[in-house]
Amino acid sequence: MITKPITLNFPEEREVALDNYRGIHKLDMKTCISCGACARICPNQTIEMVDTPTDKGQKKMPQINLERCLFCALCEEVCPTDCLVLTKNYEFEAYDRRNFLKRPEDLK
Repeated sequence: MITKPITLNFPEEREVALDNYRGIHKLDMKTCISCGACARICPNQTIEMVDTPTDKGQKKMPQINLERCLFCALCEEVCPTDCLVLTKNYEFEAYDRRNFLKRPEDLK
């Protein structure tokens, strides 16, 4: 009764993510060179290279299944162009499991 409440009025108030927090992936489609290193290094085989339409035709880009992701950041470390990074975004909820499968164009 004397101390402040420790709960937040979500979504008006949000918790601030720490500096080393690993959240949802972000992909820069312009700098991705389609090397597939992120898909090869992923321990859970969460990343799959899929054909994606771009300005210059079709290009293989990473599709990520967040439902299986460990958020270990190995994909971020191995990326030679730093086009795949983990953000501080921790809000990903869905009523349908298929919404956790993020196509390259969803990772902006």
